[in-house]
Amino acid sequence: MHYFLGLEIWQKPREIFLSQGKYAVKILERFGMVDCKPVTTPMELDFKKLSGSVVGPVLRNATEYQQLVGALIFLVNSCPDICFAVNTLSQHMVEPHRIHCIGAKNLLIFLRGTITYGLRYNAEDMRLLGYTDADWAGSVVGQKSTSGCCFSSGFASISWMSRE
Repeated sequence: MHYFLGLEIWQKPREIFLSQGKYAVKILERFGMVDCKPVTTPMELDFKKLSGSVVGPVLRNATEYQQLVGALIFLVNSCPDICFAVNTLSQHMVEPHRIHCIGAKNLLIFLRGTITYGLRYNAEDMRLLGYTDADWAGSVVGQKSTSGCCFSSGFASISWMSRE
């Protein structure tokens, strides 16, 4: 088995590599972003502050934005580096503004440069590591706190969570 439900699985002795490169290419093709020049960060630094001040008009048809974010949510399975950005974008599914659409397109541009990335698990390094972080009352909109955690086995992530 090498491809199952959009997840690419490559096995070698004492090693497994998980990726969603083909699925990422399909997303880029679907939203017309295949030929874009990649960027190095998935989201602008002050995006949450910008979205809190509601910059730009509300999108007339939110369906395309909702479809894009839904596709990105599935892509998080093998791309934990986009987890925070996807979480932030998904908080605006009901009433997205133009700034949210720009943020989602920026995330697609980032994905263009990371298509070959994935999660590599090997038998040599099976140490369990955990990381947590919190932002007390960091939400501009409702003064909510944000917290998150990530666990990895060696160099590959095995679970993550972000909560506001």
